[in-house]
Amino acid sequence: MSARDDTLEVVTFGCRLNSYESAVIQENARAAGLSDAVIVNTCAVTAEAERQARQAIRRLRRQRPGAKIIVTGCAAQIDPARFSAMPEVNHVLGNEEKMVAESFNFAAHPEPVRVNDIMEVTETAPHMIDGFHDRSRAFVQVQQGCDHRCTFCIIPFGRGNSRSVPMGAVVDQVRRLCAQGINEVVLTGVDITSYGGDLPGKPSLGQMMRRLLALVPELPRLRLSSLDAVEIDPDLYRLLAEEPRLMPHLHLSLQAGDDLILKRMKRRHLRADALRLVAAVRAARPDVVFGADLIAGFPTETEAMFQNSLDLVRETDLTYLHVFPYSERPGTPAARMPAVPPALRKERAARLRDLGQRQLHRFLTAQVGQQAQVLVEKPGLGRSAHFAPVRLDSDAVGSIQPAIITGVADDSLIGAPLPEHGKAPSGSRENAA
Repeated sequence: MSARDDTLEVVTFGCRLNSYESAVIQENARAAGLSDAVIVNTCAVTAEAERQARQAIRRLRRQRPGAKIIVTGCAAQIDPARFSAMPEVNHVLGNEEKMVAESFNFAAHPEPVRVNDIMEVTETAPHMIDGFHDRSRAFVQVQQGCDHRCTFCIIPFGRGNSRSVPMGAVVDQVRRLCAQGINEVVLTGVDITSYGGDLPGKPSLGQMMRRLLALVPELPRLRLSSLDAVEIDPDLYRLLAEEPRLMPHLHLSLQAGDDLILKRMKRRHLRADALRLVAAVRAARPDVVFGADLIAGFPTETEAMFQNSLDLVRETDLTYLHVFPYSERPGTPAARMPAVPPALRKERAARLRDLGQRQLHRFLTAQVGQQAQVLVEKPGLGRSAHFAPVRLDSDAVGSIQPAIITGVADDSLIGAPLPEHGKAPSGSRENAA
């Protein structure tokens, strides 16, 4: 993803948190007076993600030979020397440095590499942003870092330990975005269900959300990014049951459906925990839909173990699958485990994706004839409360439009606009297709 402001361009790889941070980076760089520059915000979740970033850096240098190229993000934080050694790169900034406007004043700070020890960082600042180029929704960072050490994951070494943004700062940020016309906010972080453990009184994620929704009644829609399957707290369950502004769509970090593989991943949940979670959430919010991250071909995975992942998709009735063939990440324990052949990883990933397509199509087909409140993302396309893509004849980007679902085409719903007087409250059950 690339966002360009005159001669200042930010190229983003990776997660939703990176997308949020890229918006902050662009504002910071602009405030520092930086121009004729490209900032590459990298991802380190897999070795392939790093390779793509390096490839993009070389391409950008060919496209903009006179521009200053600054590399930051998780890959730069973990291995700054590798990026600073690239002849195309002018500066390397760490994940903490990229969030500070002064870092982009290269006249005052000409050194080529500025990357601190991320494990020494103890706070996450509530970085405020003046607005997003995409007016449909905004991401708000509420948490940073991770205290867990899954065997396949290098991200804690790029993001540091878990730390939370104080509740009041989150409320201020969301209130400010609503004043600019944002109708949907996504709370994001590296491990957002660990929210609050480092704050006075240790408020939970659900408690923070309850306060947020109470203090910002003008916010129509609230979403969550990926959740850990063992950390949903009682307040969050109650919000799912009682608060229509909390969208009925949760994305779970499941990774696998076999207990032995989950243990070798050093995940904190087992298969039964995932089943209990989904059942409890559906008891609180019957119309909820689930997405999940799943890894295919993790080291030592047998066909029977993989079959357990396929079965879990069916048993939990997942709708949206993010499937990744396992990719070795040097420096992680999993990279030293007996590997599944790469071709078999890809084949299993393809089978998971095929099942995911069938699950999605079944869900979309069931929405025909239902009403939906559609957040218009760009002319002719929006998202329902369930995050399903909806083709709709509207160019009112950022608005929430009532629609009747008339059909399905190419993994999208087809919507027909309803008169405004028939509009139900955003996120309401009978209209949350």
